[in-house]
Amino acid sequence: MDKSRYRIGHAMSRRDALSLIGAAACSLVPFDAVRAADTNPRLSCVATPSQTEGPYFVDERLNRADIRSDPTSGIVKDGVPLKLRLFAHTISDGACTPLTGAVVDIWHCDATGIYSDVDDQARNTLRQKFLRGYQVTGNDGGVEFVTVYPGWYQGRTAHIHFKIRGQPAGARGYAFTSQLYFDEAISDRVYARAPYAGSTRRTRNDADFIYRSGGRELTLALVPDGPGYAARFDVGLRIA
Repeated sequence: MDKSRYRIGHAMSRRDALSLIGAAACSLVPFDAVRAADTNPRLSCVATPSQTEGPYFVDERLNRADIRSDPTSGIVKDGVPLKLRLFAHTISDGACTPLTGAVVDIWHCDATGIYSDVDDQARNTLRQKFLRGYQVTGNDGGVEFVTVYPGWYQGRTAHIHFKIRGQPAGARGYAFTSQLYFDEAISDRVYARAPYAGSTRRTRNDADFIYRSGGRELTLALVPDGPGYAARFDVGLRIA
């Protein structure tokens, strides 16, 4: 697909994020409590920058909101809890419309920098499926995931991959891929805790060559949520 159609976007403001979560939320409450504070989301109506898919996308077809476990073993990945809401919308003539019925995949490494279902120099995790899953957008264009704060590996800063795809009525198929990033100060605090590596030599945002191409607009506005964090992010698409 022609990536030139996607222009610079941005994450929601901290004020909007706080209105979404609420000060009393805790990390393990149902998402209904989070959703109740966000019944009328204000979309940014700004197109989101695309980024590379990377080598670790696997189309697992795991329809689930909580992606922390490996369904083959039942083992749940440890880490700082993270609740993520994504709202996808199309942009046309300066207006935005929620994108319904779209498949939204997310995937990322665990606290030690390992991806599931891959065989590379770090580790063979074939047939494991932790920290992967998809949801289908509802009438508001939204999906929600429960995961953990991702770790890091050499050459990359902390990030989450996501892909949005589908077949809207009257239009050709589409697929949009990008990545989400984190504030360095928060990453420093998270990585000082177990089970993260805690290395002070990790790759930071400004040293990540992929982050430098639109990463600032893809950085999550995290808010505290019990022992973890929560965030909302708007994804604006220009679909011809």
